[in-house]
Amino acid sequence: MSDEVLLEVDGGVAVITINRPKARNAVNGAVARGIASAVDELDERKDVAVIVLTGAGGTFSAGMDLKGFLTGDFPVVEGRGFGGLTEAPPRKPVIAAVEGYALAGGFELALACDIVVASEAATFGLPEPKRGLVAGAGGIMRLPRRIPYHVAMEIALTGDHYPASRLYELGLVNRLTPEGEALSGARELAATIAANAPLALAATKRVIVESADWSNEEMFKKQGAIISPVFSSKDAMEGAAAFAEKRPPAWTGE
Repeated sequence: MSDEVLLEVDGGVAVITINRPKARNAVNGAVARGIASAVDELDERKDVAVIVLTGAGGTFSAGMDLKGFLTGDFPVVEGRGFGGLTEAPPRKPVIAAVEGYALAGGFELALACDIVVASEAATFGLPEPKRGLVAGAGGIMRLPRRIPYHVAMEIALTGDHYPASRLYELGLVNRLTPEGEALSGARELAATIAANAPLALAATKRVIVESADWSNEEMFKKQGAIISPVFSSKDAMEGAAAFAEKRPPAWTGE
């Protein structure tokens, strides 16, 4: 990892930290490449079941680095999209731990995650229209799929900031924490998820993500193709044995 992106792994949980606190963790090319590199690595690591994305210094991310944008530093990674994440999120579950601002591309990074844990002091918004831009990293496509249409329109068209409490009411934020405790809250939730079988987690996420486009006629066939390998895995046998023997399972990801 570069200095702009930090990575740590503990107990099956990986934490990716955007480390540009003086710039409110604005996403530049180095951040995008760092996140993409971390995602590529973590998707292949058997010792990681869940990923947490956060920002250093009390801010998640204020979005694209506009100063860098003016000099041609566009924070997009081919195949992964803005921030190295938005077009191709990891196969493994991702939790956004949001403190402070999650604005513009920062909000879009959070929307690319599967779960959002935010502090009560966090603020979200898509202010791109105020800068003559459009939220093109998935924000205006994902937002109306997560919250009511008219509210998504208001957020996207006004460009205003909205408190985490409002997005919690709408179901976009899973859990609210006291200020400064979003990461610890995300770690706690991630640990609960990581206690489960990694192959089952990845397959479950894939079905949830991809099934939105499946017809009634094809949905069980497509689901079967994804989940069948899980049922024949060593972890499936281990799960059954652990239950019968009344002991914790020892997952191998195989």
